[in-house]
Amino acid sequence: MTAPNRNTLWARAIADELARGGVTAACISPGSRSTPLTVAFDEHESIRTFSHLDERAAAYFALGRARRTGEVTPLVCTSGTAAANYHPAVLEADQSRVPLLALTADRPPELRDSGANQTADQEKLYGDAVRWYKDLPEPEAEARKLRSLRTTVARALTAAEGTDAGPVHLNCPFRKPLEPTDVPGDVPEDLDTLAAAGRERDGGDAAAPSAPGAGSSSPAFVERAQGTPELPDTEIRSLAESLGVERGLIVAGPADPTEVDPEAVVALAHATGFPILADPLSGLRFGGHTRVAPVLGGYDAYLDESVTADWPDPEAVLRIGASPTSKPLRKYLGRVDAEQFVVDPAGKWREAEFTATDLVVADPSRLAEALARVVTGPDSADWRELWGEAEQTHWETVDGYEALFEGGIVADAVEAAPEPTTLFVSNSMPVRDLDRFARPSADAVTALGNRGVSGIDGITSTALGAGSATTDHLTLVIGDLAYYHDMNGLLAVARCDVDATIVLLNNDGGGIFHMLPIESFEPPFTDQFKTPHGIDFEPTGELYGLDYERVDSRDGFVDAYSEAVESEGSTVIEVATEAADSHAVRDDLRAQVVEALGGDPAN
Repeated sequence: MTAPNRNTLWARAIADELARGGVTAACISPGSRSTPLTVAFDEHESIRTFSHLDERAAAYFALGRARRTGEVTPLVCTSGTAAANYHPAVLEADQSRVPLLALTADRPPELRDSGANQTADQEKLYGDAVRWYKDLPEPEAEARKLRSLRTTVARALTAAEGTDAGPVHLNCPFRKPLEPTDVPGDVPEDLDTLAAAGRERDGGDAAAPSAPGAGSSSPAFVERAQGTPELPDTEIRSLAESLGVERGLIVAGPADPTEVDPEAVVALAHATGFPILADPLSGLRFGGHTRVAPVLGGYDAYLDESVTADWPDPEAVLRIGASPTSKPLRKYLGRVDAEQFVVDPAGKWREAEFTATDLVVADPSRLAEALARVVTGPDSADWRELWGEAEQTHWETVDGYEALFEGGIVADAVEAAPEPTTLFVSNSMPVRDLDRFARPSADAVTALGNRGVSGIDGITSTALGAGSATTDHLTLVIGDLAYYHDMNGLLAVARCDVDATIVLLNNDGGGIFHMLPIESFEPPFTDQFKTPHGIDFEPTGELYGLDYERVDSRDGFVDAYSEAVESEGSTVIEVATEAADSHAVRDDLRAQVVEALGGDPAN
């Protein structure tokens, strides 16, 4: 069927090349200027569309899907401030290497810088935060330009999903008519196949869809083959020699599920005898591999300088993933005298103490597999025992405290989560509590968080996006300010058909500021930093069609959580806490651990 006009033809070419490149879903927000793109995605039989009224929520939802899958979920919006609302998620995608593709509709070029309504300067709107930017030409029904367009779309996917994954921005100007209105003579009949079909290969015919966007089983116009960097054998052997020591560590920082293979890292841990210090967002803290590997998670409490002063330094440290969540771990790595190898497939530096000695540009999983085959060393049972005793002391101390505090609720949620579960944790205190109080386990839990720029905006939307990409149960652990920031995102529960159990830790304000010296300055601490809000969140249950329950004890929480995960629909479980009291518990438990290990609890 011939496209009714050039805008329709152009948009179909974009949607079809994305589908043939592996895209299965798109997030669309309503708007007039983006009508050609909206219609093209909505018509395409191979692309599921998620409708979002709020562009910021849409961008974070797409970010969450990409975190879970490693694949792009394109964004479509109209011109003006709509595109600006993508910016926070673009920043997060940039810093945390999450593939994102923003398709922002725009007015025709002559209306820019003219005072025309709903017209803004969208050229390079996101600055250096994107991996690639292109201002698309205006739609034309011309073969060479359609080939250029489909090639551009393939390049955009490649840039977004490459080794240095991240956001890509294609600005898409359209002039009226924006709807699929018939414009006689606008589109030659022979261009439809070029706009919405795979390229002819191996002597076969190009697959021309029988209806707009039908199917994407034939090859893309531009097929993509993407590899990962590997070290040559000589470099592998050299690194293996450096790791052939008695005392070493493997430090696994935050990484999304597709970035690191736990089995490869475990194989290296077996070959070297090194303990694995696993960030809760690393993909290594939870899973069956923990049954056979020395995976540690309590380091945030016991890596106090007064404790480790009497420990021998590691001789070698292999670091994968982003910078660890734990400040005590980062500071420990900053003060030890060891060769430290930062492994990064994109060749970037992710170690802010600047004490690492080597940058290794390689895929971490393939590197671990290669090293495991050749590394040999003396191995030290005493070294592993030192770390094992500290780990055991931490968990025995934590297990002995049963009263209500925020870290205990986070730990209880992880322990009670059904298998498999996608667990999304907010920034500020929830992710820190997950780090310190969630014991490594063999449970099938995939823990995710937005640690790129560590904002508290868009958390709910990102979690729901992650949940939409899998059949896992979804649990979101979120603080009250982050919940308030993204209440719009809750609309996706119904509109996008995503169920979740939301654990809302409500301490009436910014509890994390109790960790900072400003706590002792009153004023302005309460009014300007903790900022108590006094909001009753229970009406959000009725507003967004969620079950809502308040609890005031750990036993009550476990009962409510267990009931929620077994029921249909989504539930918010609000746990009222006192931020200062929870911080006092954290400090007291840390002091007990430090003292038990011979350190100074007042340090």
